[in-house]
Amino acid sequence: MRALALLLPALLLAGCGTLERLSRVGGAPALSAVQDPTADPAWRPVAMPMPAAQDPPAPANSLWRPGSRTFLRDQRAAQVGDLITVLVSIQDEAQLQNRTQRARSGSDSMGIPQVFGLQTRWFPPPANVERLVQASGQQETDGNGTVRRTETVALRLAATVTQVLPNGNLVVSGKQEVRVSGELRELAVQGVIRPQDIASDNTIRHDRLAEARIAYGGRGTLSDLQQPRLGSQVLDILLPF
Repeated sequence: MRALALLLPALLLAGCGTLERLSRVGGAPALSAVQDPTADPAWRPVAMPMPAAQDPPAPANSLWRPGSRTFLRDQRAAQVGDLITVLVSIQDEAQLQNRTQRARSGSDSMGIPQVFGLQTRWFPPPANVERLVQASGQQETDGNGTVRRTETVALRLAATVTQVLPNGNLVVSGKQEVRVSGELRELAVQGVIRPQDIASDNTIRHDRLAEARIAYGGRGTLSDLQQPRLGSQVLDILLPF
């Protein structure tokens, strides 16, 4: 009964995904509507450790503004709603190999050769009291695993400043969708940046994002074929062996 209760929500979710895929049979995945990132129900304001408040410095008698990259006005993102280009360049390569071998064997025996001379009364004549119990066992395990991964992602993505923290750092969030030949590729970036790390052309590298969240994936026929069937996924979760 408990297994059925756990299986029912999974089947309902699987049904929703199946209906969505059936609705786009013969067509390409639909692009999402452009919307305010803060309007997403899953969006939450970011809270970060902040330094103690300090009095603002007295302005100097100069036409040049500190941190400005141009004489008249700083063109870099600085407030909510401004856009900034995030340069994503990820080259990840890992190789792991592990092997475990284990072998064990054992043998146990127990007998009662003499028990005050009464062993013949307690046990029938055919019984051998010197070998009442004998047990033996053997176990062998050999495991071998290899992981080899190579990933390269190089993209440019425009993100929106969604929040300005009290210390001046900016919270940025951006999403990009590209549909090519019926396959929809999605890229999402979120994180916290320092205004000092923004280049003069209003770009910033992805490794300058604190609490970075970068997701790259897709939807479409090819992505569906690369995933196991819904029944296999449910069985992989529920089966204990």
